[in-house]
Amino acid sequence: MIVMFEIKKFESSEKNVWKYVFTNEQIVAESVLYKYESFEKRTVICCSVQSWCPVGCNFCGTWKVFVKNLTSEEIVFQVKILLDDNSIQTSNIEKFQIMFMSMWEPMLNWDNVKLAIIELNNLYPNAQLLISTIWVNNELVMDDIISLSKEIDNVWLQFSIHESTDLKRNKLIPFVNKLSLQQISKFWQDWFDIVGRKPFINYCVHKDNSSESDINNIKDIFDPLVFNVTLSVICEKDCWSLWNISEQLDLITWFKNELELYWYNIRVFNPAWQDDIWWGCGQLWFVQDWIKKYKSNLNN
Repeated sequence: MIVMFEIKKFESSEKNVWKYVFTNEQIVAESVLYKYESFEKRTVICCSVQSWCPVGCNFCGTWKVFVKNLTSEEIVFQVKILLDDNSIQTSNIEKFQIMFMSMWEPMLNWDNVKLAIIELNNLYPNAQLLISTIWVNNELVMDDIISLSKEIDNVWLQFSIHESTDLKRNKLIPFVNKLSLQQISKFWQDWFDIVGRKPFINYCVHKDNSSESDINNIKDIFDPLVFNVTLSVICEKDCWSLWNISEQLDLITWFKNELELYWYNIRVFNPAWQDDIWWGCGQLWFVQDWIKKYKSNLNN
């Protein structure tokens, strides 16, 4: 299959982050390339698995507009372009990560994501392949993820919870067919027992979900012996990411220190020093402008 896209490239002022936008008449997709110190030291790619997203997280710039699922060829194509365009020799990378998390829900396009994972593992056997998901309630897909994780030991899981209670999470992520936090914890405990790799929970910290009560909820649901934690700045639509970062870093630092008292392994995603091109799901101004025009055409 020949993949046909017009490709636009945006570079951060620090020259450590690049966002690529892939468009044709029907599709817009985006990928992000991160360089940490050097490409040889650590390279991270976040690629899209859908053109826009039907989930409708309230802070996200994808506006709950869904265009189509990307094919496995279109997913793999993004990774190849980012690597080839920057002449990156993947065999020389100390830590290489490919994340399915730009536009977005992998479990709603699982057949193509699975094929892409198999292909990318063959092409880049030193790459960690990270599935980032809200965790859709689909037992067949969940069983398939376990089987694939047993076959390919580079498959990792990250679950985006963002709130410490189901009530608040349902308001933030109104998608109905998703697992509860307790169900997520149970499944991932089973995944950890089977494959021996600790999954991540991703939590976007803000002033309304960073209390002692939130910390207690997290530790009561997610065993620190099983789960790693990623703390992120929340990336809202129509908002400059650097402003968000400066407002939230102190809060994230406090929240991290409190969680570490319970022996969690925690990483903080802080792109402030390297990224001024609007990172995150559907956040680039170009992509938001594209979808507004797309919606206008649908209405006409």
